Amino acid sequence: MSSGKKMWSAALLATAVLAVTAACGSGSGGGESADGKIKLRFSYWGSDARQKMTEEAIKKFEAKNPNIDVEGEFSDFAAYYETLSTKVAASDAPDVITLEIRGLREYADRGTLADLASKVNTADIDAKVLGTGAIDGKQLAIPTGVNAFSLVVSPTEVEAAGQKLPDDTKWTWEEYIDLAAKITDKSGGKIYGTQQSFNPAFLQIFAAQKGEPFYNGNKIGVSPQTIKDWWNIHLNLIKTKGSPDAAKTAEIGAQSVDQSLLATGTGAMGMWWSNQLGGINKASGKEVDLLRMPKAEGATTSGMFLQPAMFYTASSKSERAAEAAKFIDFMVNDPEAGQIVLSDRGLPASSKVLAAVKDKLPATDKKTLDFLDKVKSELADPPAAPPKGASAMEDILTRYSEEVLFGRMTPDDAAQKFITEANASIAG
Repeated sequence: MSSGKKMWSAALLATAVLAVTAACGSGSGGGESADGKIKLRFSYWGSDARQKMTEEAIKKFEAKNPNIDVEGEFSDFAAYYETLSTKVAASDAPDVITLEIRGLREYADRGTLADLASKVNTADIDAKVLGTGAIDGKQLAIPTGVNAFSLVVSPTEVEAAGQKLPDDTKWTWEEYIDLAAKITDKSGGKIYGTQQSFNPAFLQIFAAQKGEPFYNGNKIGVSPQTIKDWWNIHLNLIKTKGSPDAAKTAEIGAQSVDQSLLATGTGAMGMWWSNQLGGINKASGKEVDLLRMPKAEGATTSGMFLQPAMFYTASSKSERAAEAAKFIDFMVNDPEAGQIVLSDRGLPASSKVLAAVKDKLPATDKKTLDFLDKVKSELADPPAAPPKGASAMEDILTRYSEEVLFGRMTPDDAAQKFITEANASIAG
C-alpha cells in the first residue's frame, strides 16, 4: 500500500458513499479512439516517477496489442478517491481501477467491480495474497505486489549519535523510545531519534502483540486500554524528546514521505511500508534499512503482516471487459512490465515476474526483498479486506491521536470516542 497518506475524511467518505449509491445508468469507459482503436481507461495514483514508469509500461502493452489504446488517468493520492467516486457515480468509471485494500469493499459492495476469476492468470500468485482480493467468493481484485509495515532506520544517523543498531529480533517499545531519545540528545537536537506514525497498520501490529484484532467483524476489535498503551508510546517519545513535539509531529504527518524527517536528513527512524524504502533512500541520499517492529513485553508474535501494496480491478460496467482483463494480466504477469515497474507497486506478486526482475532491482529494493524473505516465517497471513468505511480510519485515528498529543483530550476520553466514531464509520 502506498501508505502514510491521509485517507478520505469522514465527510468526504459519506459524500462518496451517497454518490456511489446513487449511481445509475449503464456503461462505462471503453469506446474507440479517433483512429478506430479500442480505448481503455486506467486510473491510478502516485508520484511523478510512478507516472513515468507506468506510461512506459502502457507503451509496451500497446506495442504488443496494437488495436488497444490505454489512456492513463493519473492523479496524486489526495485527489484520487474523490475523483474516482465522482466518475463511478456518473456511470463513467475507468475500465481498469487501482484500489487499496482499505477501499476494496467500499466498491465491491456496490457492484462496481467485475469478477476477474479465470480472466487473469493468477497461477503464480501466492494463494493467501490472492485471497485478499476475493470478496464473497468472487476474485474482484488482483494484487500488484506485496509489502509489510516496518521500521525504517538510517544506520549513519544512529552511529553518528554513538548508538548501536538494535537487535530487532527481541527489542521492546521501551528500548525503541530510549534509543530515539539518546539519538536526539547526542545530536544536540539536530537529528530526531524518530518521527511519529498514526498509520492504522502501526496500531494493528501493536494490538496483535496484545492478542487483539484491529477489526472484529464490522466493529473495532482493539480495546480502549490497548489504544491508550499505544498512545503512551507516542507521548513518551515527545516527553523524552525522541520525537518532535505535537505541533511539529502534526505538521510532518500531513506531508509526503519525501518530506519526512528521515528523507530530509533530520531524523534517524520512522515507520513506513517496505515498498517506500527506495523513495526514502532516494530523497535522503543516505543508506536506509528495514527493521522488525519492536514488541510489547511478553508478546508471542511480532504482529507484522504481509499485505498487497495495491490492487488492479476492472469496472463491472466496462464495455471492454476482455481488454481490461488483458491489460491487468499484462501488468501482473508480463516480465517486461515487471522490469519497468520493478517494486514500485510492491515486490511483484507473481513469483515468475519476481524471479525475472530480481537481478534488475535497485540495491535498496533488493534490501526490501531480503528483509521480507528473512521475516516471512514471522509474518501473519495477509488480512482480508476490511469493512466498508475503513478508508476513513487513518483520518479518524490521526485526529484523535493529535487530540491526545496536544493535551486537548484525555487518553480515556479519546479512546472511547475513537472507537465510537470508527464503529459508526464501518457500520454505515
